[in-house]
Amino acid sequence: MTDISDFIGNADQFPVLKHWNFLNHAGVAPMPHAVAEAVRKTTDQCERGAYLEGDWMGQMNRVHIDAAKLVNADPDEIALVKNTSEAVSIVAQGLDWQTGDRVVTAGVEYPANVYPWMEAARKYGIELVMVPEETDENDRRQVRLEKILAALDQPRVRLLTLSHVEFASGQRHDITQLGKVCRGRGILFNVDGIQSLGALPVDVQAMNIDFLGACGHKWMCGPPGAGLFYIRRDLLDRVRPVIIGASSVINDQDYGNYDFTFKPDARRYESGTPNLSGCLGFGAALQMLNSVGIDAIAARLKVLTDRLINGLELRGYQIVSPRANNAWSGMVCFSSAKHPHEELMKMLRKEHKIEIAVREKRLRASPHFYNTETQIDQLLEVLPTH
Repeated sequence: MTDISDFIGNADQFPVLKHWNFLNHAGVAPMPHAVAEAVRKTTDQCERGAYLEGDWMGQMNRVHIDAAKLVNADPDEIALVKNTSEAVSIVAQGLDWQTGDRVVTAGVEYPANVYPWMEAARKYGIELVMVPEETDENDRRQVRLEKILAALDQPRVRLLTLSHVEFASGQRHDITQLGKVCRGRGILFNVDGIQSLGALPVDVQAMNIDFLGACGHKWMCGPPGAGLFYIRRDLLDRVRPVIIGASSVINDQDYGNYDFTFKPDARRYESGTPNLSGCLGFGAALQMLNSVGIDAIAARLKVLTDRLINGLELRGYQIVSPRANNAWSGMVCFSSAKHPHEELMKMLRKEHKIEIAVREKRLRASPHFYNTETQIDQLLEVLPTH
């Protein structure tokens, strides 16, 4: 294990610290030095003749192992994919749907977890049930657990698909309770993990998750275009690959022997030649996260986001993100009744080299474990008060 203090404020490990106060890891995160080096090394080898150098098969196997470790799965339950949309689409297009089947989700999901289900509704006649976001007793925005559970009580609900953390509020759903309910009722459970993997603990076994997908370019600090898809082993034969290629089948190196038998593990969903530099860069990011430990990262994020929220409230900003009962995440979404959000974001970027985001008419700050208290305080100092 690596001590988390070795990374905090360390510009050699995170070169972005030399250039920006970057607080938008819920967007596209800057790559750590080790990740960029892995990408560069692979690219250099590709320039010289990729398959003549290096143990590519062994290195790709290592990525599967490290991805599995991050979510407490077995490596044969992991496929490497391009992005979250691909992972969700594997499930949405691969299951044997019947007209009238219901899929439950939240009404505030990122489009990657909406459009694949809309396409399944168009194609197979399923019904998409979207549970709306509401204001809670503390004036925070969230999708209520009891409303999701009520939606699961409807007839013919076959699957719940939900982000672990919602992109525009920072709400962390009680995945453990929802997974237990789904498993007990025979409802499949698909989780979009892109806003939690790398920031919060995820255990697919303890949480009774059937499918999980996430690209690596946010909290996992990997390159864009490389991510993971988890599928519970005993569901493999219920989710048929939609994109099928030379790598989907057994004996995939025996080119002239056309044996159309899918691989016995999740690699059946890896249809062809992978994005080597992206995948191996992703592997370097996973090694870093596993070395530091997700529990330590989550604890660090709680400290930073609590500090930010306290300061924002003192300056008169309205906090949108729920924080009670473990609903907190690495995101702090907030709003101003006085200052236009887009102008604030542009001012921070142009005048102070501070990067946050605007999502769904809300300001969103998302620090990571290597950010410093000084960076949080700088953001608070330059934000206009109310």
